[in-house]
Amino acid sequence: MLPGNVWMFLRSQGVPDSVSITSRRLSAPKAQLLVLALALVLAMSPWFSTAAVLADLRSSWGLSQTAASWLTITVQLGFVAGAVVSAYARLADRISPYRLILLGALGAASANVLIVLADNFSVALVARFLTGAFLAGVYPPALKAMSSWYQKGRGLALGVLIGALTIGSALPHLINATGGAAWKPTLLVVSLLTVAGGALAEVAGKPGPFAITATRIDPSQLRNILANREFRLASLGYFGHMWELYAMWAWIAAFFGEVFSSARSASGAAFAVIAVGSAGSVHAGLLSDRRTRTEAARLAMRWSTLGAVTTGFLIDLHPAIPLTAALVWGFWVVADSAQFSTIVTEVIDPALVGTALTLQLAAGFILTVFTIFLVPVVRDAAGWGAAFMLLAPGPVVGAWAMSALHKSALDRSSVDRNALRKPS
Repeated sequence: MLPGNVWMFLRSQGVPDSVSITSRRLSAPKAQLLVLALALVLAMSPWFSTAAVLADLRSSWGLSQTAASWLTITVQLGFVAGAVVSAYARLADRISPYRLILLGALGAASANVLIVLADNFSVALVARFLTGAFLAGVYPPALKAMSSWYQKGRGLALGVLIGALTIGSALPHLINATGGAAWKPTLLVVSLLTVAGGALAEVAGKPGPFAITATRIDPSQLRNILANREFRLASLGYFGHMWELYAMWAWIAAFFGEVFSSARSASGAAFAVIAVGSAGSVHAGLLSDRRTRTEAARLAMRWSTLGAVTTGFLIDLHPAIPLTAALVWGFWVVADSAQFSTIVTEVIDPALVGTALTLQLAAGFILTVFTIFLVPVVRDAAGWGAAFMLLAPGPVVGAWAMSALHKSALDRSSVDRNALRKPS
C-alpha cells in the first residue's frame, strides 16, 4: 500500500485509485519530477565526497592546504570539460537523457571507487577530474528531461531539481556524520548511492510530451551573443553567484571543524547548511513564477551577501550562533541558481541558446577555481571572517546586474506598450 499523501498526489494527477506502483503513475509530470529529483540527490553525491572527509585525507596523505583545495578544484574543471564535450557532441540528442544520467552516474561512481583502491593523491586528482566530467552527464540531462514535462511552472520545477542537486552535494557530509570520519567507507557508500541514482533514472524515467532538441554549439556566434546586453547582465549575475557558491560549499565543513569539538557534529552541521539550500531553491522557484526571475535572484543575492560578511566572524561564539547564521546563508546562497540559465533562454535567439549557455557555464565554473583556492589562503592569513567576506563581492555585483536587467526588461516592456498605442 502507498502512504495516504502519495495516494492524494496520484489522484491529483488524474491517476485512478486502482493503479499501484507501475509505470502508469510515473507518466504524471510531478511524479517524473520526483523521480528526477531523487535520482539527482543520489547521483550528484560524489561532487563534495572528498570535501566531506578532507581532514582524514589530509592526515592519511600528508596534504598541504593547497593540495587539498585541488581535490575540489579538479572536479570543477572536469565538469567544464565534460559539459563542453557533451554539448559539441550533442550527446543529449543522441542518447536518452535518462540513459545519459545512468552512464554519468556509473562513471562518477567508478572514479570515486578508484580513489579508494589507489589510496594515492596523484591518482585521486585524475579521478576527481573524471568525477566532474561524468557528472556533466547527470545534471544537464536531468534539466533537459524535466523540461520535456513542463512548460508552465518551470520555475518551480527548476527549483526542485536545484534543490535535489543541493541535497546530493550535501549527502557525503551526512554519511560522514552518521558513520564516523573514516574516508574509505564514506566514498564507497557514496559510490553505491550514485549508481542507485543512475539506475532509478534509467528504470523509472520517461520522456515527456514537450521534448526539445538541443541547439548546436557554434563558436562563430560568440560575438553576436556577447553583443546582447541582457545576456551580459544575466551572465554577470551568474558569475557573482558562482564566485560565492562553490567556495562556500567546499569550505563550510572545515569552518565547522573549528566551531565544534566533534568531527561528527561538524559534518552534521555542514550537511544541514548545504541541504537547507534545497528549500531556498524551491522558494525562489515559486517566487520567480509569481513575480520575475530577476527579482527572485536579486533577493537571494542580497541575503547571501549578508551571510558571507557575518558568518565567519561568529566563529568564537556559542556554536548555535554561527550555525544559525550559516543556515540562513545556506538557504539563500543557492536559491538564485536556477534563474540565470532560464533568463538566457528568454533573452537569446533560440538558435544561439546552446552556445550561450555553454559559454556561461564554462566561464562560471572556471571562476570557482579562484575562490575555492583563495578561501583557505585568506583564512590562514586573516581568519574565517575575512575568508568568507572574500565571497561577498560576488553576490553584490550579481544583485546589481539583476537590478539592471530588471530595469532593462521594464524599459523594453514600456517601449512595446508605447508602440502598441501608436496609430497605424
